Amino acid sequence: MSHTPPPPRGKSPRKVIPITPAAVSGSLYEAQVKIQPRSIRGVFSNWRWAMVWATQLFFYVIPWLQWNDRQMLLFDLEQRRFYLFGLLLYPQDFIYLTALLIISALSLFLFTAVAGRLWCGFACPQTVYTEIFIWIEHKVEGDRSARLRLDASPWSADKLWRKSLKQFLWLAVALWTGFTFVGYFVPIRTLAVEVMALQGGWQIFWVLFYGFATYGNAGFLREQICKYMCPYARFQSAMFDQDTLVVTYDAVRGEARGPRTKAVDAKAQGLGDCIDCTLCVQVCPVGIDIRDGLQYECIGCGLCVDACNSVMDKMQYPRGLIRYTTPNALAQRWDLRQVLRRVARPRVLLYSAALIAITLAMLISLVVRTPLKVDVIRDRSVLARLVQGGQVENVYRLQIANATETPQRYRLVARGLEGLHVASETEVDVAAADSRWVVTRLRVPDGVAASGSHTVVLEITAMGDAAVQLREKTTFLVPR
Repeated sequence: MSHTPPPPRGKSPRKVIPITPAAVSGSLYEAQVKIQPRSIRGVFSNWRWAMVWATQLFFYVIPWLQWNDRQMLLFDLEQRRFYLFGLLLYPQDFIYLTALLIISALSLFLFTAVAGRLWCGFACPQTVYTEIFIWIEHKVEGDRSARLRLDASPWSADKLWRKSLKQFLWLAVALWTGFTFVGYFVPIRTLAVEVMALQGGWQIFWVLFYGFATYGNAGFLREQICKYMCPYARFQSAMFDQDTLVVTYDAVRGEARGPRTKAVDAKAQGLGDCIDCTLCVQVCPVGIDIRDGLQYECIGCGLCVDACNSVMDKMQYPRGLIRYTTPNALAQRWDLRQVLRRVARPRVLLYSAALIAITLAMLISLVVRTPLKVDVIRDRSVLARLVQGGQVENVYRLQIANATETPQRYRLVARGLEGLHVASETEVDVAAADSRWVVTRLRVPDGVAASGSHTVVLEITAMGDAAVQLREKTTFLVPR
């Protein structure tokens, strides 16, 4: 028989709490309190809304604009055609997508090294749509205090219609967003007709998929995406240094914090400039207290700067208790000129040089790009053969892709061996933004070339524009 030994003298018995499966599973999760950010107006808030307008006007409007009687920006996966304003790209132009991804990555590194998480705070789709959804919530349910009271109140007719209207508007925006997104991959005017007629099962599926993803992420998950799902928050510190501009609380100036009136001499009472109003916490979209120092959850939106500056104005204190500055500037009390002088440091110059070089290379490549694609494939069934007339013949299959938006006629010429000529059709018509497979036979008089493999060149020239010419090398086999 086992028994529990008595507790030491002077100490109360230890309370034994039984461990149950429910207790174990419950300890794995942290209870989340819904964040209801307070509305604020200021420099950074205005910049956020400017980015919302700029990004969403581009996103929602561009698919409806036309260029040469087709959609201005379209990634037609079914036809494997990519229309970018005046450009027509094929899957063979995948190198441009690679360059664009590298440019995006370098831009992200550069902006982060200079001024922290600018992308997260001002242009990330999660940030933009969360801002839009919070604005709808504010218009329907009221300001922060009204929303908190509404959430805490029992269900009533007023609460029911406000919550229902908010959900309806959220769904409308989300579904329109999903429809617009799919409209970049399927001609949006055709997509609109198919959706209205309930046709195109896959198109409707993706509209609903992206629509409900937007609805869930911006309406419910919100800051949880930034805090737990987005990897950028986890590795951002690797791109920060002591000269990176970040949202920072000036503890030397702000502490000790405490409430007071404007008539109180804060210095005489040993108080700093922070009046502990918590407005910086109330306006934060991820619900952190910047006064606790830089945290990985901070998206660098600067709303706490706007809130704090508004309080400093009312208290007639200098602005900048919370501000965008660098750790070095804060520690050494640098002024703005000294801060900006440290921007041009080696890592920033390296990122800038690489970004400029790759961007220029891509732009130059697009300018000098030949709007003609040709693939030459040998006919493996007959490598070489003697034909009537004492000639050696090789057969090829050519895929000629017209990367212009007008029909073209191309002339085929073969060079590289004496007497080499095209024995099949020498002129090929290809429709606008289309490709065509052509069987091409090359012949050379028997005995002109030694047996074995010889390099020859196929010249494909646009007859309407002599400047458009492409040369493709291939091999010509002469049998023994």
